[in-house]
Parts: sequence; structure tokens; C-alpha cells
Amino acid sequence: MKRLHKIIIALFAFAGLNSCTKDFEEINTNPVQATSLDPVYLFANAQFSAAIATYNYQLEIVQQINTPYTGVLEGGNHNVNYDPSTNAAYNTLYTTSIKFLTDVLDKTKDNAARANLYQMARIWKAHVFMVLVDTYGDVPYFNAGKAYLEQSYQPVYDDQEAIYNDILTELEDATNKLDAAQPIETSDLFYKGGIAQWKKLGNSLLLRAGMRYSKVDAAKAEATVKKAVDASRGGVFTSNADNAIIAFNATFNSPTGSWFQATERGNIYLGKPFVTHLQNMNDPRLKVISVKYADPAKPLAEAGAADTDPANQEGMPYGYNESTIATAPGFPGKIGAAFAYSQVNRRTVGKIDAPEFFVTYAQTQLLMAEAAQRGWITGNAADYYAAGVRGAMKQMAQFDVSAAISQADEDAYLAAHPYNATTGLQQINDEYWVNSFLNGSEGWANFRRSGFPALTPNPYPGADPAVKGGFIRRLTYPVREQSVNSENYAAAVARMGPDNLATRVFWDKE
Repeated sequence: MKRLHKIIIALFAFAGLNSCTKDFEEINTNPVQATSLDPVYLFANAQFSAAIATYNYQLEIVQQINTPYTGVLEGGNHNVNYDPSTNAAYNTLYTTSIKFLTDVLDKTKDNAARANLYQMARIWKAHVFMVLVDTYGDVPYFNAGKAYLEQSYQPVYDDQEAIYNDILTELEDATNKLDAAQPIETSDLFYKGGIAQWKKLGNSLLLRAGMRYSKVDAAKAEATVKKAVDASRGGVFTSNADNAIIAFNATFNSPTGSWFQATERGNIYLGKPFVTHLQNMNDPRLKVISVKYADPAKPLAEAGAADTDPANQEGMPYGYNESTIATAPGFPGKIGAAFAYSQVNRRTVGKIDAPEFFVTYAQTQLLMAEAAQRGWITGNAADYYAAGVRGAMKQMAQFDVSAAISQADEDAYLAAHPYNATTGLQQINDEYWVNSFLNGSEGWANFRRSGFPALTPNPYPGADPAVKGGFIRRLTYPVREQSVNSENYAAAVARMGPDNLATRVFWDKE
């Protein structure tokens, strides 16, 4: 009887199992949930997520932002290697932008009705990989982002020069193939799908990529720049209306603005070289960038009076930690829990919803000024320089109406600092540095490429031995790559050089 009882139970179980599996897919499919996602929304996420945090390294390496603290805030402030911050760009871009863009390209490659989205994704992917190569050197590229599509979980690290060569090809070809006669992708966060502006973005990125070769291959740089500025291909940015920006809001906050406003607000200061440069140049941007709050550690609503007088601003010097900063010459003391150095103005450039600038008209005009001085393009370097300076001044209003620079201040600045061909390269790239404030990846890349501004190396005594007495030239790979992708990681290091802060990317020649 017991055996019969077990058989009956087993038959009932089998019958139940059979009835469950018969219509399994239909039963377990939500009839009101979308089964596919319009790829333009993935693309918008790829644009949005490309706004990575650059304040722990990039902005500190170029001495615009500073914090004296050791521990979790360490990085470029002390020229040390701290994995949770060095890996930020790598982890963020691969798990968001690259993943989304790879999916967009796969979904649109054979769809003629989405041809413009396909080309836009190629252009933006080129930008994202420029940031990755400029930051780390060799990175996974040709098989990146394909874990879901092809079960490629351990992609090889591709040679950085090969990646850049493909980036140049992608930017040129994708820009050429954008077509205003095809459907327009209005959910694009930059230009609502405007083809003329996307062509200008593709070409402005091509100009930027071409200029990266200025020290390593001048002939290639010149040929690429000539293609980029060719008006028959759509040309480059012609005004601030072309700026590629993410306009954050009260719901979707700027990662950089959030840092300035959140619990670390009292630990973040402007770097002394940056403030001193703006003061020496009598730069009108200083009065809207820099501030001294009456109680700097408090939230903005409680921070009290805001002193924006340029004469009273004082950047924090490099080379100190939270204990030794009190020995710095002219140490201004503390106000409550914070030091009395100048900070980023949280009502203008440091707003919670401050836009993220990826590529700007000012940067583009300044690169053209350098290209003209080098004889690579036609036009007057002084005119491009002036256009770049004016564009940078006018761009401030895109942060906030209260950050607008008056026409009189703009005119006075250019009158006091006219273009001088003898010192032109320094003038151009000093301006590029200022215009790239808070755009840490680009500011750091152009500093390495051009050698300007002429900053003094961070003298912090506890710096990583690889870069002590010099500048950080690249960031190290995430530590986890050494275990989860060890073979490909080892091959990249063998080809490129040591995985440390001193190894240079291919275009960064001494």
C-alpha cells in the first residue's frame, strides 16, 4: 500500500508539472509590460551616464580642485593610487554608456528607419572611448559591451593606437552618413536629433581627436584636422548653441554638483594655481566661480554670506594634508569644521543641476587657433583665439543667469590679453584649461597633450614613488581586472608598460 501511495503521488506530481510547463511562457509573460525598449531611450541613457565623476583625480591633477584629506578623499590631491577612485571612469562607462551604445548599435544596424540613430550612437561611442583611452591607455574596445549579445565576458584589451585609428574612422564615416532626409530622433538629449548639429559634433570630436596627435604624428594630426573643419562635411561648432551638454535638473542631479552640495561640501576647495591664474589675468569668471562662505561646511541655505570679491579669493595650495595644511604660507585658518579657503560657488557652477559640458564651441575655436598657428588650417589664429575666449565667457551663462559675464568685461579681458603669436600656444591652452573647468577628462587630456598651463608638480611628500615630483599621466585599471580578466590584463600591461600612474598613453610624448 505504501508503494502504491508513492506511485499515485508521483503521478499527480508529474501531471501537475506537465500542466505547468505546457503554457509556461504564456503564463509567465506580463501582458501589460513592454517586451522591448525603443533604442533611442537606451541612447539617451548613454548620453546621460557619460557624465562621470572627475573630481578625485582629473580636476586635482590639473590643480583646479583641491582637498587636503587622506583616506577616502585621496587621489590626485596627493598623487597616490586609490582604486575606488581610479576605477570610477572604467566601471561607470563600461557598465552604462558602452553597454547601452552596444545594444543601440545592434538594434539599429539593419534598420534603415533608424539610420540616424545608428550614426549618432557611433559618434557618441567614439567620444566615450576617447575618454577611456585617454584615461587608461589600452582598454577593451572591439569586443567591449558584448557580454549579453555574444557572451563575451573576458574581452581582450586592444592596442590604444588601434582604437584611436578606428575612432577617427568612425567619427568621419558616421558624420558623413548622417542624413536630414531620414527620420529624426527627437529624444536625443543634446539636439533633439538635429542633423546639422550632430554633424558639427562629429566633426568637433574629430578635430579634438586629430589634435591629440600633435606631438606624436604631426602629419596625421594635420590631415585629420583638415577633414574635421571642412565645411562641405558640415563643419565644426559655430556658437554655444552647439555645445554638447547634459542639462541636469532637480530630479536628475549633476554628479559633480551633488559632490559640491552634499556632505563633503566643507572638504572641497579651489586649487591655488587656478585661483591665482584667474586673479593675475583679472579674469571676470573668477567672481562667478569662486566664493568664500561665512559658514562653508553648512548646506547652502545655511552657509551665510557669500564673498565673491576676486581680491578676497584664496585657493588651497597643494602638497599638504589635513594636519600639515596649517603650516602652509598664509594659512587662513578654519571656520567651524572647514578651512577658510575659496570654494566652488554652489549657486552658479556648483549647482545641483549645473550642466555637464562634454564638447564646447570655445574648446573647438581654441583648437582651431592652435591648428592655424601650426599652419594646418587656413584662417587667422588670433581670430580663432578671440572667438574661443568670447565663447568661453558667454558659456558661463549656461550654468546660471547669475554667472553671465557682461559684454564690457568680455571686451576688457580681450583688450588686456590680445593674442601674441610668440606665446600663442601657451595663451590658447591656458584658455582651454580655464574653459574646461569641471570637464576634468578633457582638461587633463589637453594638459598632457599641450604641456600647458605650466603648472608646478604637486610636492606632496607621500606621493606614489612612480609620480613623485611629476604629474599623473594615466589612471590604473580596476584591481578586480587582475583577477576576473587576468590573462588579457597581463597582455595589456606587457604591451603598454607598468600599470601605474606614470605610464603615458600613446599620444602623450615627452
